[in-house]
Amino acid sequence: MESERKVLVAGARQLGLDLTPDVQSKLLEYMALMQKWNKVYNLTAIRSGPEMVTHHLLDSLAVLPHLWAGRWLDVGCGGGLPGIVLAIMQPDWDFTLLDSNSKKTGFVQQVAIQLGLKNVRVHTGRVEEWKEETRFDGIISRAFTELANFFRLTEGLLATEGRWAAMKGKMEEEIPSQYRIDHIITLHVPGLDASRSLVIAGRK
Repeated sequence: MESERKVLVAGARQLGLDLTPDVQSKLLEYMALMQKWNKVYNLTAIRSGPEMVTHHLLDSLAVLPHLWAGRWLDVGCGGGLPGIVLAIMQPDWDFTLLDSNSKKTGFVQQVAIQLGLKNVRVHTGRVEEWKEETRFDGIISRAFTELANFFRLTEGLLATEGRWAAMKGKMEEEIPSQYRIDHIITLHVPGLDASRSLVIAGRK
């Protein structure tokens, strides 16, 4: 696990993040749990430790400097990305992780318990069928669906002044006129040779 730790720490520094030893250990424990459960639940196609650090941990960490404090919803969280990583990094922010796949949310719930993440809630279901009284300050997704669909499906869960944060590959989509794009941020994920963007958007 030491080689993975070195990749994680060096990559985080390139992103301007200085990880405490406790945070490093929690991130690596999360990755180890993902590797263990992956054999049964097919959480990720990536198998090797260093690749998982780059493609999952660092990819999720890359968005953190561009986010804001508050109550967050991670839609289509899968195995917990980016929500678990962000929850480890920001214990004072609240995160709800949502996915329709009960095996994946079962894994995410186990991770939250095992890592002692008091700021994580997990919900199983389809976002368009979910009713939540309290709205979210931020709604994030990692390759969940196209932007227009992402906004439409989650708009009822977004606070009045809330904003979306969509992790995308290339940004070539048009969006309906009732929404606005605030920022399109090009992300440089250490060790990842792929185009990554973060789209920050809100209602007009």
